[in-house]
Amino acid sequence: MADFYDDLRLAHILADAADAVTMERFKALDLKVETKPDMTPVSEADKAAEELIRSQLQRARPRDAVLGEEFGSEGQSARRWIVDPIDGTKNYVRGVPVWATLIGLAVRGEGGPEGDDGVVGLVSAPALGRRWWAAKGGGAYTGRSLSSATRLHVSRVDDVADASFAYSSLSGWEELGRLDGFLDLTRACWRTRGYGDFWPYMMVAEGSVDMCAEPELNLWDMAAPSVIVREAGGRYTDLDGRPGPYGTNAAASNGLLHEELLGYLSQV
Repeated sequence: MADFYDDLRLAHILADAADAVTMERFKALDLKVETKPDMTPVSEADKAAEELIRSQLQRARPRDAVLGEEFGSEGQSARRWIVDPIDGTKNYVRGVPVWATLIGLAVRGEGGPEGDDGVVGLVSAPALGRRWWAAKGGGAYTGRSLSSATRLHVSRVDDVADASFAYSSLSGWEELGRLDGFLDLTRACWRTRGYGDFWPYMMVAEGSVDMCAEPELNLWDMAAPSVIVREAGGRYTDLDGRPGPYGTNAAASNGLLHEELLGYLSQV
């Protein structure tokens, strides 16, 4: 099995640089915000952070491809970095500290038994003072740095009635035609909370939440979290059960609850 520790170290260096850019502009009164064609916001910090990550990757891994939310796809390689400079831009522009930089690395031909070729994932949430990361075969961790970290493991809750379920919003489930099943799931669970964005996936990996799901996502939203959830012992699929981050939506769990989770969310 390939060793991706050097790539993981690079992901931390990239995240350190991005954190400096995003934190400098967080809550800035003169922050510039535009509306993209899909009607979602993008700030100057989103663009600056992605530009910085791309420029550092060009120096450190010039042969690798890059896919980013703000500047699209660049390069053709079996190795592809997948970046969301600020996941949770709506929070960022309103001064809510729940946002993060997501950095993933996928390598063609490194697919595991689930068919997922993600090999490195890092999620850095500097306004929360939190960071999570994982490399294929090496486990998932959280902490301040590679040398100061705690290993993550999903929960062992095996009954939906005892489970905590996290979600993003109600409107997306209605648009997807799966609101009835979603509501049935919330009624069956012990606890539900609308955390949204990257955070519920990290809580699944930590074992503080047992399952989560979102109805509409892009690859850059999912590449990094999927590796972390998997390396923490959980499962990450789309709503139809296909493993990995390559669908248009996501369901993550401790594994023990995954089939029930998908069962509820397949109802229309």
